[in-house]
Amino acid sequence: MSRTTTHIQRSIQSIQGAARFDRRTKRLVPRLHAGDIAIIDHADLDGVAAEALVARQVAAVVNLSPFITGRYPNPGPSILLRAAIPMYECHDPRLADTLQEGDTVTITGDMLCLSRLPEVSFPLQRLDEERVQQLLVLAQQRLKNELRAFAQNTLEYLQEESEALLDVLEVPEINTTIAGRHAVVVVRGEQFKQDLIAIRNYLREVRPILIGVDGGADALLEMGFKPHIIVGDMDSVSDRALQCGAELVVHQYTSAERKSPGIERVQRMGLPHTVWRAPGTSEDIAMLLAYEKGAQLIVAVGTHFSLLEFLEKGRRGMSSTFLTRLRVGDRLVDAKGVSRLYPQRFAWREFSWLFVAAMMPVVVAFLLSPAGRDLVRLLYVWLRLRLHF
Repeated sequence: MSRTTTHIQRSIQSIQGAARFDRRTKRLVPRLHAGDIAIIDHADLDGVAAEALVARQVAAVVNLSPFITGRYPNPGPSILLRAAIPMYECHDPRLADTLQEGDTVTITGDMLCLSRLPEVSFPLQRLDEERVQQLLVLAQQRLKNELRAFAQNTLEYLQEESEALLDVLEVPEINTTIAGRHAVVVVRGEQFKQDLIAIRNYLREVRPILIGVDGGADALLEMGFKPHIIVGDMDSVSDRALQCGAELVVHQYTSAERKSPGIERVQRMGLPHTVWRAPGTSEDIAMLLAYEKGAQLIVAVGTHFSLLEFLEKGRRGMSSTFLTRLRVGDRLVDAKGVSRLYPQRFAWREFSWLFVAAMMPVVVAFLLSPAGRDLVRLLYVWLRLRLHF
């Protein structure tokens, strides 16, 4: 896809750039260029999505949903504020229907205008730091109620999912051999890239089986590592990752009414794949796959543990994650713990051998020179005098 040249014009009154829109932020991010205006439909913008928008250096973010609904204090808006990226909410549903990919739009004050349709404008509401802090304080006050509902939902679904997750699982056959090896499960979660950097030495020395969960596969490729297996519903992984040669395991929901969005995609691309119908999240079944196939150790990168992380994912409970951790717990470690066992260090031993190998030709050349031969004779005479032979 050819890149559209974007002209950015920032001032106190206006921001201008090419608009990119998608209702799924993770699908939008790969299409964004520096200076674009990202138009999203993302209630309670989470930290991972916000960091991705910042990395793309967008000129502004317009949200068709509230940045902060008040359910919980989500960190996304604060991340955009620290990056000095203006945030606007637009509650006019016509914008999504009117906008075309790459349209040049101008944000002036509290209005958004399209260059293609100068007579049409859309009202905006800007979120500044003061407004964001007010909303976050209210959300913090309501967090207790959200936690109570979250715990109740976890208990309700615990019995339903426990039978499927704790009984003997029908694990699909795969070509990758995991038994007896370490496995690293990479999820596109909070600080997942930092975790990968922290265990880079471990990845290079141990060479574990690399399992990317949807967008986690792209993170591995960005770090220069090729995933062996990609697990997920395949809605947020790039075509490049799907075509990298990794074995594909498509997560199919247990409900007959819900169909995994990735099945049709991989079929359309003509890629060989295995379908696994299992409860829980793709993150859960990636760990279960490694566990059931005999992984000696399972290292989790970017996986979700805290309440806020589950709320960011839109989860009503954590029963499947709780049961999965119970099942694989004796082999599961977090990437941050592994980084302490494999700290960034200078390889003095390897450097010493390299230095000796590099100096050998220099030493030999010197000894074969006239000066070198004279030095050898002097040393020989000195040794005879000292040792009396």
